[in-house]
Amino acid sequence: MSRFAYVNGAYRPLSDAAVHIEDRGYQFGDGVYEVVLVRGGKLYDFEGHMQRLGRSLSEIEIAPPVSDAVLKMIIKRLIRLNGLRNGIVYLQITRGVARRDHKFPKDVNASLVLTTKHLQVATETNGKSAITVPDQRWSRRDIKTIQLLPNCLAKQAASEQGAFEAIMVMPDGTITEGSSSNLWMVSDKNTVITRPANADILNGITRLALARIGADRQIKIEERAFTVDEALSAKELFVSSATSAAMPIIELDGHKIGNGQPGDITMALRAAYLNME
Repeated sequence: MSRFAYVNGAYRPLSDAAVHIEDRGYQFGDGVYEVVLVRGGKLYDFEGHMQRLGRSLSEIEIAPPVSDAVLKMIIKRLIRLNGLRNGIVYLQITRGVARRDHKFPKDVNASLVLTTKHLQVATETNGKSAITVPDQRWSRRDIKTIQLLPNCLAKQAASEQGAFEAIMVMPDGTITEGSSSNLWMVSDKNTVITRPANADILNGITRLALARIGADRQIKIEERAFTVDEALSAKELFVSSATSAAMPIIELDGHKIGNGQPGDITMALRAAYLNME
């Protein structure tokens, strides 16, 4: 089946889909994005993604090119065109096309691009390994910007060491998050701990869903910074994202986490998330 993309008002075969060379996303990384999970043909937590998208656009002063309702119609049509049952929708909005200049251009329409990808989120997992790397990103990590070079460098470092994820560490020794995920740990008292959602991290939509699930199940959740040493001695460690749900990390920097097996709390949260309506 041919794959289709949506580019600024038109549904095009992926091989023909393109943006202008002076699009500010290409020139400056001047844009934001979202990744929406699709399972059984249904969008997961669409409203949460739209709220975060609206906030990201507002923070960098880009006017939304279409309303949320119209965007949802576009996404649903693209899903149908691509016959997508399980996978992701990638959505990118940039400031638009303008002659290269660092200042924001006037009277320019934002660019809107969407693609889909077939992907099956596994219901079972034996756990993954991770490494730690310095966090080299800018100070506004709460904005889901397309400027992802530090994240790519971190993910590449993980790949070269055969690891699933790179866990990023601040100069003070505290962990922020993964290169494409949020990080959680479970203490010996079964408290689930994750860094507060401020400018230091991206407040993941899956992170928010897992926090709601945990609260519903009366799991104690604490938001605070924690160090690499704390993570290494944790009972359980896991990362969360749209494509990994709650993924157990059973090894960090070559050190076994807990008993070296996916933990009960992690797997319970994972199962509940994957069974969300």
